[in-house]
Amino acid sequence: MDKKKLEHFRKALETRQKELRHMVTRNQQDGRSADDEATQDVADRAASSYNKEFLFSQSNNDRQLLLMVDGALARLREGSFGECVSCGKEINAKRLEAVPWTRHCIECQEKAEQGLLETTH
Repeated sequence: MDKKKLEHFRKALETRQKELRHMVTRNQQDGRSADDEATQDVADRAASSYNKEFLFSQSNNDRQLLLMVDGALARLREGSFGECVSCGKEINAKRLEAVPWTRHCIECQEKAEQGLLETTH
């Protein structure tokens, strides 16, 4: 992959990384502040509990994605970005454009989703 493309992916991944870090922090703070609200009745407490659980769930999803973005940036630094971590083949450029943090080529991703490929996160 040429240096111009790699730089494009590096910038996109760093931007996404910054956004995710901000979202994780904000969701954690919002989840904690849901506890601080003085709730009056059972319905208010239930709604507050649901909101808190939703925010922590969202934060967990964002943290998982952040780990994948961090991994992609590490592969960029190592020089293995754009190569499937399972088979070593080059990942299709359109796939990388859509999901720059992907670790697998489409064939290996399909195998992983079918449970036919051992994956390590």
